[in-house]
Formats: sequence, structure tokens, C-alpha cells
Amino acid sequence: MNIDYIFKMPKNALLKEILFPHDKVRSIQDSMIVDIYNALNNKKNIIVHAPTGIGKTVSALAPALSFALKKGLTVFFLTSRQTQHKIAVDTLKQIKKKHGNDFGVVDLIGKRWMCLQEIDGLQNSDFLEYCKKLREKNECEFYLNTRKKSRSTTVEAEKKLHELRILGPMHVQELVEECKKPKLCPYEMASLMAKDAKVIIADYNYVFNPNIRDSLLARTGKKLEESIIIVDEGHNLPARARELLTAKISSYIMDNAVKEASKFEYFDALVKLKNLKDIFENLGMDLNFNKEEKFVRKHEFIDSVKESIDYDELVSGFALIGDDIRERQKQSYIGSVGKFLDAWQGQDNGFARILTKTPNGNLILNYKCLDPSLMTRDAIERSYATIIMSGTLIPTAMYADILGFPKDSVEKVYDNPFPKNNRLCLIIPETTTKFTRRNDEEYKNIANVCNKIVGKINGNSILFFPSYELRDKVYGHFYSICNKKKIIEKQNLSKEEKESILEEFKENRKEGCVLLAVSTGSFGEGIDLPGDFLKGVVIVGLPLEKPDLETKELIDYYQEKYGKGMEYGYIFPAITKCLQNAGRCIRSETDKGVIVFLDERFAWENYHKCLPLDMGFKISKNYEERIERFFGS
Repeated sequence: MNIDYIFKMPKNALLKEILFPHDKVRSIQDSMIVDIYNALNNKKNIIVHAPTGIGKTVSALAPALSFALKKGLTVFFLTSRQTQHKIAVDTLKQIKKKHGNDFGVVDLIGKRWMCLQEIDGLQNSDFLEYCKKLREKNECEFYLNTRKKSRSTTVEAEKKLHELRILGPMHVQELVEECKKPKLCPYEMASLMAKDAKVIIADYNYVFNPNIRDSLLARTGKKLEESIIIVDEGHNLPARARELLTAKISSYIMDNAVKEASKFEYFDALVKLKNLKDIFENLGMDLNFNKEEKFVRKHEFIDSVKESIDYDELVSGFALIGDDIRERQKQSYIGSVGKFLDAWQGQDNGFARILTKTPNGNLILNYKCLDPSLMTRDAIERSYATIIMSGTLIPTAMYADILGFPKDSVEKVYDNPFPKNNRLCLIIPETTTKFTRRNDEEYKNIANVCNKIVGKINGNSILFFPSYELRDKVYGHFYSICNKKKIIEKQNLSKEEKESILEEFKENRKEGCVLLAVSTGSFGEGIDLPGDFLKGVVIVGLPLEKPDLETKELIDYYQEKYGKGMEYGYIFPAITKCLQNAGRCIRSETDKGVIVFLDERFAWENYHKCLPLDMGFKISKNYEERIERFFGS
């Protein structure tokens, strides 16, 4: 279909042509749909900043699926959040119901999370080895019920596949439940379904991790060159890509590896591990509370090992021992040591090698990836087209650079579709969380200003802090002066604990409640509190990364590569976190709320210029009157 023809079509005809599932299109949504179809039609990648309310999922899936069906392509919808998996599945159900098109859909998550074996506590790498051994020894009944030795499917699996195709698009948990009774392997069933699927919903790993991607493509007969990749919540991709290429070893892992060698009587390995542990600890001899980290050169560590042990033999030997131990207890610390030693031999460019000593004395040797494009560029360049989108994907040029998008990629920034008079965005320059200004007097000042703000907000508020430590310092003054109910976010909340806090928060909306959370914690993104559940968000300070060796290396790397070290490596990532936090407020066109950025630095030019113009931030010290007038109106 010619894109010029799309522009000339009546809107309803356009929506029908591109399999839009709803009767009405939202404001700005039609522009995003046409822009994405246009990019696909010209075989261009597109980077999309689209605030909450546009309907990003359907605006990407509808044109991508329509184009894929016409061109014989596959759509990979990638997201790291389970809630987004469900939204994508539900959207495809709606498309199928309205238009009746026959297209297959499969929802995939990590193999470990789909497994019906008892595997609690296993790390992913250990699980994969354990799974492999069970299959090779014919000891997994779920796999044997699904696949024959010839790799063809069993009669039971074929029957179930037919049933699943009739049931249509389903969330991965529904698939797992469907496989429990006939004792079939959910992952194998999903892989079989993926062969005929036009849309595969999965985690980033399935496309951007080369090993996982190659395995999936081989199993399904798909080709990256014949695939459209949609990256949802794309602001998370750089950190995820860097994490995938990062390796580390610690005192904890070394100690457990030594115990493991003793337990299973690998006495030769035990001697080598003790020797390696001495070398490892000697590297950290000069680290203390005044000096918590240092750089370690690649050959400084390798040469130290080679003085007494053959490095290559160590890598291969630990790998074999790890395989043997996993057969007996599912996981292996010795295997983890071997994998790190292998990774340490990798390239220097785009990586930092840093030894850190934690307050409890634990040494951690990191081989840190600095450049996410080392993981993402290949998939982006090989795909038919890649669509990356988020509500906080600004500046789009930065994401194009650091993820390795071609120079001719399309960049689109859309305005917030919600009524501007429904939100009040303020910068209050009366406090700061700047490290050199942190003291009890400043914490008291922050507490007082926060209390004045939430006191004028008719309903629930969330205060987001840069860290738990700083939050607790401020709370020491805040708890006695704030009359509203207060809820404290703890670190490492379970899913159940998080949901319990949200329910308690919602129940107190009439009287008004204050949740004191952390920018990068459980509530910083991925939660919806529409309507009167949330009336105000206060971002207390800038959640800048600690200026440690990794951050400094990242700044230097981006400065050398793009001439924008401070922006790409320090300022923009912090602003993105702030905007994610701010996005918890105003989730629909009828919501009304206040967003406050509380720190004098938000008014400084180098930070202020990074904020989206469409949010219309006002710098004000007369904030109490402004908030009162806003809710009074």
C-alpha cells in the first residue's frame, strides 16, 4: 500500500486498513500510526518518544502487523515487563476479534520461568545447564511428553497445539496452565507455536542476546532480516544491553567455589581455587574505607594467574567440573568462576575492569560493559526495521547514538495528548540533594517543603528520593510534621509486598496518604494509579549516578565517541528517571495532578534544557498558593 494513499484515506478507512481494533483513534495516535507505517514502507528504523495516553502498544502493533501480513514478515514485540506482555496479547486479541485475520501469536518469557520442574533458587545460567542435562539424559518427563528423540512432536503435543491455535492469542501464564495437565513442556510448546506465529512477544534477550536469538531463529525457521522488531519501554534497553555483556566474580562466589570443590572432592581444582582466591584477594590489598575501588588491567590479572596456573586449562577445567556438579545439585559456583575467567579475556574497548570492596569486605571484580551498541547494533542493522518507543525516549538522538541506529533512522517526538490544564508542573528551587550540601539542616529544609506541598494536595502523593539513605534522613524530620498517613518503601520488595503497599495506598485516597519511595525502586515506573488514586508526585533531587569509576569511565567513553560525555553518561539518564517517576501521575485524559521537581539544579540551564517543553514546567517559590489554586479550580 502506498503511504500517500493512506494520507488521502478517511480516518475510519485508514484504521480498518491497518487493523486498528478500536472504534475511535486518540489525539496524536493517528500521527504515530501513520509515521510508523511510513517508516516501515520506506524500510527505515524509527525512534518514538510518545508520552502516556497516546496508546503506544496498539499504535505500533497495528501498523506493524498489517505491514508484516502484506510482506510476509514476523513481528517481535519486545518488553521486559509482564504487564506489557498482557497488554500486547490483549491488543492482538482485540485485533483478531474485530478484523478476523488469521495470524498466530506466541508469548515467551525466560525458559526458567516457564519450566514446570522444581527449580527454585537456580540462577539462569545454572538452570540452562541443568535443563540441558535433564534433556540429554531423558530425565525430563515434560520434554519427553512433548518431543520425540527425532525432535519431532509427540501425538499429545500435536493435539494440544491444535487446541492452542483455536484458543488464539494467550498470555504466557495461560499457556503454562494449559500445559500442566498433559504434562507438556511450556517452552517447547511455545517454540512450536512460534514457527507459525506472525507476532512473537518476548523479553529483550530473545532478539538482542546473540546466543538466545540464534537458538530461537533456528528453532522457528525465522530470519532477522524478515522481522520487524518493536522495542517497548526502550529507555530500559541500554542498561539491559550493558548488563548482558557484563561479567563479575566476588569473594562470596570464590568462597563457595572452594567449599564446592571440597564437598565433591575435586582436590586438584581445590588447590587451584585456593591459589586463585589468594591472587584475587591480593588485588584488593590496598582497598579500604578511603579507597573502595580501583582499575585492574586485563593482563595484570591474567599474568598473575599464569605465574602458577595455566589460564586456558583453568577455564576449560572449571567449565567441565561445573557441568558435572550441576548434574548433582543443579548449580555450580566453580562453573561460574570458569565463565568469568573466560569473559575476562574479552576486548578492552567499550569495557571497564574495576575491582570494588564493599563495606562488609566483599571483593567484586567487574568486567563492565560501557557500550550497549555492542549488543544491540547487529540486530538493529539486520532486521527489516526496528521500532523503539517509550514515554521517556528523549533526546531521541542519544538513543540513536548509544544503541547503534543507522544515521537515516526516523526520530519522532509527540506531545502529551492529555489536557494541559489538568496538570501543574513546578520546579521549586528551594532545596537540593547535591552531595556537598547534604547535612541535617538541608534534610530538615527538604522535609518542611515536602510537607507544605503534600499539605496542599487533595489526596495521595508520592515522594521520590535519589536513594534509600537520603530518604531516611529526610523522613527523620518529615514523620513528625506531616499529619497524613505515611508509607515507607522498603528495599527489594516482593511482588506481594509491592501489591499490598499499593492497595493500602489506594484505600487511603480520600484522607490522603504519602508514599516515600526511591526513584529506582519498586514504584519508580511500571505502576498505574489512575483517577483519584494519585494526585501529586514530588521528585526530590536528581537521581544522578554515584561518581564512581564506572560512571567516570562511561562519561569519558561517550565524550570520546560522541563528544557528549556528561549528557549521555550522567545528566540524561538521571532526567529519564525523573520523568519516569513523574509519569506515575496523570494516566488518563480525566486525571488531574501536580508534578513537582524539587531541587535548585532543575532550574539550572544544563538540566532545565533537558526537560520536555510540552510539560510546561514553571519555576516557582510561590508553590503553596499555585497548588491550592490549581486544585481549587
